Amino acid sequence: MTTLFTPARLGSLTLPNRLVMAPMTRNRATADGVPTPLMAEYYAQRATAGLIVAEATTPDRVGQTYPDIPAIFNAAQTEGWRRVTGAISAAGGRAFLQLQHGGRIGHPDNSGLVPVAPSPVAFPDAIHTPNGPRPAPVPREMTADDIRATVAAFATAARNAITAGFAGVEVHAANGYLLHQFLSTHTNRRTDAYGGPVENRVRFVLEVVDAVVDAVGPDRVGVRVAPGVTANAMRETDVEDVYPALARELAARNPAYLHVVFADPDAPLFRELRRLWPTTLIANPALPWPTPFPADGGRAEAERLLAAGADLVSLGRAFLANPDLVDRLRRNAPLNDNRPEHWYGGTAEGYTDYPALVPVPA
Repeated sequence: MTTLFTPARLGSLTLPNRLVMAPMTRNRATADGVPTPLMAEYYAQRATAGLIVAEATTPDRVGQTYPDIPAIFNAAQTEGWRRVTGAISAAGGRAFLQLQHGGRIGHPDNSGLVPVAPSPVAFPDAIHTPNGPRPAPVPREMTADDIRATVAAFATAARNAITAGFAGVEVHAANGYLLHQFLSTHTNRRTDAYGGPVENRVRFVLEVVDAVVDAVGPDRVGVRVAPGVTANAMRETDVEDVYPALARELAARNPAYLHVVFADPDAPLFRELRRLWPTTLIANPALPWPTPFPADGGRAEAERLLAAGADLVSLGRAFLANPDLVDRLRRNAPLNDNRPEHWYGGTAEGYTDYPALVPVPA
């Protein structure tokens, strides 16, 4: 019987368990996007996860979302990530890096540039900047040259990630960021080859994945999707059409995995994606947000997803407060309480200072 603690294969990797640490923004990089030694400590503490998917990392300057977000488009950033992967590896872990372009989720106070997006549809809420919350600007509609440059930036970022020591990269097509914006008619109002019918709206995601696969190989590439998720003011009305179509096309590229956010094992769409997907399926359970957080950290829902056909399960908030989450779940031990006031930005407090369990005597 498959459980969270049985080994699994992911491409060329052998994972010691089926628990994936989900990518979670923590805003602990430098202002120039360079990962810090504190980030290396944080990830190394959590290296008993079967796989770490390291936090959203921008592939170019205009894709920056918020302050102190890591990036991987220059040598200093790549070297900073190399220190992180070295610490993970020394602790016995393995990691992919999530590549995220913010699209309309950005501000000139953060990147120095006007954000770009599929269409000039502004994010309706404020954007956090070093100068406090600011109204989101109307993004500039991407030209054909912008699209080509962004696709190339993802490929370069993927190569940099492998140079930095990651086992692979996750292309972030979820949670209301640029690739997700292309999938939705709410944020994509184009009339060219990238807008309108489903086959056009999935085109940009496929071009990015093709470029990344060409750069580093399919077994080093995962893709994250979030059908119907309303994060960052997203709206989707045709998920039953978009995501099976996207999954069929992605499957032809044979990437290492598909990562489905807020997956419901009883939903017909989840079952259809499982049927269509030929390689590893990572499922992220639909836990209450922001509260109440389940006392088991999501374990029961994770086990339900495995029983419904998921190969691996990603958890987020449980890993934030429990560097030894795998051990705690295996021992049915209580979990640390999260401190949400320290989730985004700051010091070691609420980041690397969560206690681990006392080891079981030999």
